[in-house]
Amino acid sequence: MAVRATVSRFPIDSDAQENSGLPWGVTVTPFAAKDEEGRAPTYGTDGHLLPRCENCWGYFNAFCELDQWSWTCCLCGQPNGLSTKAIARYSHPQSCAEMTSSFIDLELPAEESDEGMQPQPVYVAAIDLSSSEEFLELTKSALLAALEALGPGSLFGLATFSHKFGLYDVQGPIPVVKNVFIPPDTEGTLPIELEDVMPLLQFLAPVDTCKDRIASALETLRPTTSWERTTGAGQGLDGVLMGGRGFGVAMEALLNYLGSEYGSTFALGRVFAFLSGPPDYGAGQLDTRRYGEQYASKGEDADRALLPEQTPFYKDLAAVAVQAGVCVDIFAVTNEYTDLASLKFLSIDSGGSLFLYSSTDESTLPQDMYRMLSRPNAFGCIMRLRTSSEFKPGHSYGHFFPDPQYENVQHIICCDSYATYAYDFEFANTDGFARHGTEPPMVQIVFQYTVVVPPEELRNSGLLSSSRGKYSLKRRLRIRTLQYGTAQNVNELYDSVDPEVVLSLLVHKVILASLEQGVREGRLLLHDWLVILTAQYNDAYKLVQYNNKSSITSQIDVAFSQCPQLQHLPRVVFALLRNPLLRLHEEGVHPDYRIYLQCLFSALDPGSLHRAVYPVLTSYSSPDNQAYPRHSLSRAALITSGSPIFFLDAFTTLIVFYSSTSDPTLPFPPTQDCLLRTTINQLKQERCITPKVIFIRGGQEDASPFENYLIEEQDVDGSGLTSVTGFVSFLDDITRSVLEYMK
Repeated sequence: MAVRATVSRFPIDSDAQENSGLPWGVTVTPFAAKDEEGRAPTYGTDGHLLPRCENCWGYFNAFCELDQWSWTCCLCGQPNGLSTKAIARYSHPQSCAEMTSSFIDLELPAEESDEGMQPQPVYVAAIDLSSSEEFLELTKSALLAALEALGPGSLFGLATFSHKFGLYDVQGPIPVVKNVFIPPDTEGTLPIELEDVMPLLQFLAPVDTCKDRIASALETLRPTTSWERTTGAGQGLDGVLMGGRGFGVAMEALLNYLGSEYGSTFALGRVFAFLSGPPDYGAGQLDTRRYGEQYASKGEDADRALLPEQTPFYKDLAAVAVQAGVCVDIFAVTNEYTDLASLKFLSIDSGGSLFLYSSTDESTLPQDMYRMLSRPNAFGCIMRLRTSSEFKPGHSYGHFFPDPQYENVQHIICCDSYATYAYDFEFANTDGFARHGTEPPMVQIVFQYTVVVPPEELRNSGLLSSSRGKYSLKRRLRIRTLQYGTAQNVNELYDSVDPEVVLSLLVHKVILASLEQGVREGRLLLHDWLVILTAQYNDAYKLVQYNNKSSITSQIDVAFSQCPQLQHLPRVVFALLRNPLLRLHEEGVHPDYRIYLQCLFSALDPGSLHRAVYPVLTSYSSPDNQAYPRHSLSRAALITSGSPIFFLDAFTTLIVFYSSTSDPTLPFPPTQDCLLRTTINQLKQERCITPKVIFIRGGQEDASPFENYLIEEQDVDGSGLTSVTGFVSFLDDITRSVLEYMK
């Protein structure tokens, strides 16, 4: 569990926080195998015996004061008695994980369930047949990759949807499909329960024994013909053919079908939905005409009109998925407007992912699928953050489902080791933290989760009898308790800033603002934030001199030259304003791509997000020798460095660029055994998604994919041609705004 705070020393009170201009909060990557400094948790057992505070329900931990019969909660200061068992347990402190470490992972006892019936992980693919041959070929190769990655003991179901919903039985010698027609009206549901069409255990096939049969069933998939759709879906308005992609009804039926067996047949349910366009048939159909010229003619803000969902159907469906213990991943392979703004809730609220590929040719879908399933996943997760009594969590951000009953409790159906969440803090009262008090600020994060444990791990721990070579489910409780210092003045606060975490919280806030008030509002919020931070910094370091008429005579320091921790922030804000996430509709940003970026960025850890916003540009003197580890993203930096090879890491894309003046004898593309290739392969290995790798030879090939990332000469609002003034004029504008603000 990696936890990073925007400031490692917390502000002393709300005035100090307000005056600093900085966001205050943390990012949490709960299922990361190690903490932010690379330390693994201390493992233990009997998590259910861990004492809890009677006042705040916090857990006993290494920071709590322990007496012979009682302990004092380090979060709220409440004294608590110890049970006889706990007294005996803590008389040997070295044997208890919670006494030796503040980062622990404890086993919880198995629930009383029928021993013979071990719930299994279930995976279901729902494939769009209102599509093309190319789309189905790509989907097939992705599912074949997925079958290789699924662990033994998994169950797999294959379903298809168009104007009808198909369930496949692959357990017999030849695959059998049973179809149910989807009613075309927007209120309709399937006329028959899926359990009556095919019993669930006939539909879900064990991957161990049926892999080849599933593969041969995939081979039988064909797109529905336009003739079939016309007769099935009927004529639309004025004889115009309405499509036949009944995605909403299909997903609703599938979730209810699986939900009936949650906890008895399966412990983890995961649905992979493959879409080739917008749902346009039956309940949950989306009107894609809103993405057109009408906004220009009505004078509406297109960004503001296209970011909210047009129907609550998929948000409501996500609640059904959470109830059913099913996580939904949506893979959209399309370049037409699909209204991901409405669809996204089904995936992000249920702890799933949203992937968008603009074409089948360059899609990394099979690699992403394999990578997603072969990394460790926790499921059925519950997360709770508690703080000491002087402050409290404000907003929480990330792909989770908030508990309907308890505050600050989040449910995550499926969580991998990359998934990151963020919280911002606020003071509970005006007092703040005691200046020289003995109780420093405390944060405790509790993450309860289930993992599928392979037989060899069980054998090592001696829990496996030789007869059962089965995978087993383990419930665990992971707790991290952190103690922070307080900053006695604003200079100490600025010196303790972690700029990557500041960026994470900013991105969350800006996404929220643009969803509620439009992209222009999001841009404005970011610009104003930098102006206020710059003004507060200049004020704190007493850099501003006033003459007797109280007008400012000195130069404003927009480069944060006195504070290294803040120096990179203006560049990052500029880059964020140039990112498609916040570029205006007029600049040709597709609304679906913007939604995809919102979903991607709001689940990334601070380091990865920083690369996605401000890519890392490195230069090499040869494929085996790195020349300089970091350049600013400007053409000037390229020219002055004089290196022949540049490597740009923009998180989703990796570009190797050979300058037009490079020595023609340098091997292009670089050979497999050189340092540059090793670096690329290592980065690909560590990513949560498969980055696209591009090799460009300057002067011979189109260099625009590379040059578009050199943002520092571009105008911040995209108006006008790229000029020498980009970042420089942006700083001038910030200076003018700061002077205006400080008047």
